Amino acid sequence: MAATTTAAAAAAAAAAALELPLKDRVAIVTGSTRGISRAIALHLASLGAKVVRSNSSSPGSAVSVRADVSDLDQVKSLFDAAEETFKPPIYVLVNSAAVLDSKYPTIANTSVDDFDKTFRPNLLAYTASKVAVETMVKILAKELKGTCITANCVVPGPIATEIFFTGKTEEMINKAIDRNVAPLVGFLATDAAEWVNGQVIRVNGGGYM
Repeated sequence: MAATTTAAAAAAAAAAALELPLKDRVAIVTGSTRGISRAIALHLASLGAKVVRSNSSSPGSAVSVRADVSDLDQVKSLFDAAEETFKPPIYVLVNSAAVLDSKYPTIANTSVDDFDKTFRPNLLAYTASKVAVETMVKILAKELKGTCITANCVVPGPIATEIFFTGKTEEMINKAIDRNVAPLVGFLATDAAEWVNGQVIRVNGGGYM
């Protein structure tokens, strides 16, 4: 009877792990007010993660921290808040903050302030669309090999989010939606992806390679 009970308990635990593979693991998602970042934050929470969302109001097992990811002091405050609320370690970090100037000005009509407002977050924080981060991910994967820490880059194609619709006509919009990206990020955050490391994964429906 004892053996049967133990086996049943083990099976139940295994089933629970499959259902909530990120149960009680702390995840930080930057820029999660809307669009892809918000979808990622919600998806990680649905997998059981305790989510820290920057620049948002979050229900349930999540906290919100206002942080400018181009400001190193505010980034530190973001991590401090996560550790104070949920206790370390931080298990998942998704850098997904973005800045877009909806005016789409020409270079000649771009003010220094507008340039800096867009350039700093994109250069210092939101690098998922840049070649630089692809190289950084590969270096991190090599340096962290054997530590059980993985680094991967998800590169979405055009996604029908609020920030992407701004300033665009219907013909310019690819009807891909953010739910195509969040499940991939969720998978990469789980133990099932432990052998996926240093990869650049493009999610664009084959639109471009």
